[in-house]
Amino acid sequence: MRFEEIKVKNGKAWALEVGLKNGSLVMAYAKNGYVMCGYLNMATAEKLGDCAAVVRGVKNAEDLLKGRVVEVSAAASRRGIRPGMSGRAALSKMV
Repeated sequence: MRFEEIKVKNGKAWALEVGLKNGSLVMAYAKNGYVMCGYLNMATAEKLGDCAAVVRGVKNAEDLLKGRVVEVSAAASRRGIRPGMSGRAALSKMV
């Protein structure tokens, strides 16, 4: 497991990487939301009203930040987060 602080445009966020038998669980979170890999569930994020974005096909935090968002929750959409933006740009809107 790896945990690190990330500097983003509007402040700080944190990344978590967990190596699993068949892949990696990766997420980065800030005060108002998180960017997650495909292991985590958008339906649950929606149900809870979370500000969440998904970047798929990542192995580590760097991939998550450089990758492109493919799905966003309604709360993320209200913050201006859209599919196609980088994970880092999405996370910057969650600080």
